[in-house]
Amino acid sequence: MFYHVKELQFNARVSQPDPRFARLLLEQFGGGNGELKAAMQYFVQAFSCKNAYPDKYDMLMDIASEEFSHLEIVGATIQMLLANVNGEMKDAADSAEINEMLKGKGAKEDLIHTATINPQFAVLTAGGPTVTDSNGFPWNGAYVNANGDLTVDLRSNIAAESRAKIVYEYLLKFTDDPYVKETLIFLMTREVTHFQQFEAALETIQPNFPPGILQGDPRYSNLYFNTSQGQDAKGPWNEGESSRLKEEWQYIQDPLKEVCSTNGLTDVEPKGTDRTEKSVKETEKKLSKERSKEVKSANPTENQQWSEYK
Repeated sequence: MFYHVKELQFNARVSQPDPRFARLLLEQFGGGNGELKAAMQYFVQAFSCKNAYPDKYDMLMDIASEEFSHLEIVGATIQMLLANVNGEMKDAADSAEINEMLKGKGAKEDLIHTATINPQFAVLTAGGPTVTDSNGFPWNGAYVNANGDLTVDLRSNIAAESRAKIVYEYLLKFTDDPYVKETLIFLMTREVTHFQQFEAALETIQPNFPPGILQGDPRYSNLYFNTSQGQDAKGPWNEGESSRLKEEWQYIQDPLKEVCSTNGLTDVEPKGTDRTEKSVKETEKKLSKERSKEVKSANPTENQQWSEYK
């Protein structure tokens, strides 16, 4: 049940209309990294963990609802940036009024230019936001990532918040309006907040690496292939101990030689790791039972009821 309060979460304001920036801001309204994508992603993810992880269900629904609030802020800002566009389009029905509006060559060329780069505002919505990105491509459900495993979904969300944050950072470079900047900084900061919330939630699920249940083959989990040779670099990604599995990186200087000498990597033995095929199988079996029990015990198969009305 949604309950809408008409006051915005943040006091969105604009100093003056700016149709060009309104188009850019559409990226955060109906774009692949925008607020609608975030709201729908967290909303959809919440369903699969409602019974098994009620605390994460609560968090996902709270953040999804806030993202809808942010969508409203972005839409309201776009509408204010397009102030008077609708009125001008209505006046255009009278040839005398449109001629008055386009008085002067500069004004006419400016309107033509604005209409050219913002066709959706000029000929589709007459001054309202569209559920598209900045190039007019419609919002798509394919933007939503929901894999049904919290350790995967939460990582997707961390990445989503990172991308949304950097888009706001880029958008800030294209407006001088101090009020619009305030709104963008608020929205950008909330992405940072959500990043931390998803990160904290992920840490409460242990173990959470690798994502999912299957552990991966210890013969290959610490191999680094030097497949782009020339100006080679070393770092913690290919030498020393790996960050999560705590295995010693094995640097393969000549990948072709390694592949050919090991029958296509099928004849290699684990090196630099304490993990074995046996220990991996045991871990997978144990974790499979634990995760399966968590879900099955929380999800009845008969006489189901989503809500308990008290």
